[in-house]
This record gives sequence, structure tokens and C-alpha cells, in this order.
Amino acid sequence: MEWKWIVDGLGWIGSVEIILAYVLVSYEKLSATSKWFQWLNLTGSVGLLINTAYYGAFPSTVVNVVWFFIALFALYRILKRSTT
Repeated sequence: MEWKWIVDGLGWIGSVEIILAYVLVSYEKLSATSKWFQWLNLTGSVGLLINTAYYGAFPSTVVNVVWFFIALFALYRILKRSTT
């Protein structure tokens, strides 16, 4: 299998995850402070990060790096709070 197909698949999956997270929060099915919302954003940003870096879309890559770290930090805070 060509790398292009894998990278494209990761990009599509990442897009779906981020859109799904936004829709679920917008329709109040998830809270923005829930671990599931942050997981969707975290994993979605990874898929998009790989895709945009592969295709040389570096402004979008930077956005997804930032998106990843925001989600990672938020998830860390959520998990830390739930264990205390």
C-alpha cells in the first residue's frame, strides 16, 4: 500500500474526529471539559498533522501542532482532576 493512501486516510479520520467533537459539543452531547471531547481533538489533530506535514501544508501543520498541545494539556488537567 502506498504511503499516500495511509496519509490520506489519517487526514480524513482526523477531520471526522475534529468535526464530530465540535458537533457533539455544539449540540450539548459532550462537554468541552470532557475527556472524550479532548481525546477526539487530540487524535484528530494527530491525523491532520501527519497529513498536512506530508503534503507540505506547513501553516496547517503548525495549527495542528498547537491544537494537539491544547488538547493534550486539557486532557492532562481533566485526568489529573479525576484522580484527586
